[in-house]
Amino acid sequence: MPYRQTALTRKNASEKRESLLRAARGLVAADGFKAATVAAIAARCSASVGSVYSYFDSRDRLLAEVFRSAANHEIDIVREAVADSGQQASDRIGELVRIFSGRALQGRRMAWALLFEPVSPVVEEERLVYRRSYTEIGEQIIRDGLGRGEFVPQDARLAASAVMGAVSEALVGWIRPESPQPSPAEQSDVIDGIRLFCFRALGVAR
Repeated sequence: MPYRQTALTRKNASEKRESLLRAARGLVAADGFKAATVAAIAARCSASVGSVYSYFDSRDRLLAEVFRSAANHEIDIVREAVADSGQQASDRIGELVRIFSGRALQGRRMAWALLFEPVSPVVEEERLVYRRSYTEIGEQIIRDGLGRGEFVPQDARLAASAVMGAVSEALVGWIRPESPQPSPAEQSDVIDGIRLFCFRALGVAR
């Protein structure tokens, strides 16, 4: 008689799968994707290496899910904060930069993993989606600002891509794992400096 999953076995399997993902995410947050080996993930869950592969086709696929989960969490926070509720587009761009930069400086190891750490092509595909999502958020804000005359005339998509690229690159030296943790005052100065640069690039008088 063929084996059939019951509701309980499906629930247990789902919980086991989620525990493996949580373990992998914890390893990534602490030491990056390189630390999230199958052996380390299994050890955190008191499971065998073979059991990990019964839930995921490969380590790359597992880490791609970890990346997607972490990235979506960050994007959702930003998207909610900059939703159009009648405020100026320049304020929304400023908030986008503040939240993106602030969270990166606070969670430097995860930010480095999401933005810059060398990863496999499978995980890199998720990174491209992650970057594109931020660009799309910025593009909509810039389009709104152009429609209200808040920004100098420009290509909204190109400007959004340039702004997010500038923000990411400006953070490199501050979130590099081997660099010292910036003080609260330094973090504030960095964020203010990036925001001012973006305002000037978009033609906002601040």
